[in-house]
Amino acid sequence: MVDYYRIQQESPLAYHVSSVGVRQEELSSFSSASINLGGALTRNNLSVELAGEACTTVMNGLSIVDGDRHVDNQTALDHASPRCESEELYKAIVDDRARSVFNGKIYVRPGAQKTDAKQTNRNLLLSKNATVDTKPQLEIFADDVKCTHGATVGQLDENQLFYLRSRAMDEQTASQLLTYGFANDIIERISLEPVRAYLHRAQTSALRTVAAIGDLQ
Repeated sequence: MVDYYRIQQESPLAYHVSSVGVRQEELSSFSSASINLGGALTRNNLSVELAGEACTTVMNGLSIVDGDRHVDNQTALDHASPRCESEELYKAIVDDRARSVFNGKIYVRPGAQKTDAKQTNRNLLLSKNATVDTKPQLEIFADDVKCTHGATVGQLDENQLFYLRSRAMDEQTASQLLTYGFANDIIERISLEPVRAYLHRAQTSALRTVAAIGDLQ
């Protein structure tokens, strides 16, 4: 079992490129969390090969980008053996003129029967000038599998904002609370308590700069 955490909090002028390759053998378990809170330009490449039977893979990611920053997450999951499971959830909060890219592929080889794979990318736009490019992909060459993928790009829910404001919460506080909840889902998936506690603080600091909902209007 391997838990891998990558926390990127570099200078707003920094260029960050990382590549991680993982090969899993029979009955192994791999979990990763990729957290992007800094850098001007970030490119993350993560590829996992499930080479042995009955492997389990969990891949989570969170990016909070504002200003003119750019973050690019490229993931690849290669289901090469039967009875493997994978679950992938990447989220991005994008403000100002920032851009987030997600390009994820799940490949199920012939013979990799009983594969169970899920891939989801969710994006929250906090500015009318922010940009999201998302491309979840499935390539399946086995017939006895359960595979799903999907992506969403949206703004804060107006009904939820209305509810919070009806409870005497001002507009900016309400929007920040909903944004925090959107991001916190990823942080809560981290099993190591000291890392989780650190990221709660780092996330709160990063979200102090996000726009109020009024910037979308």
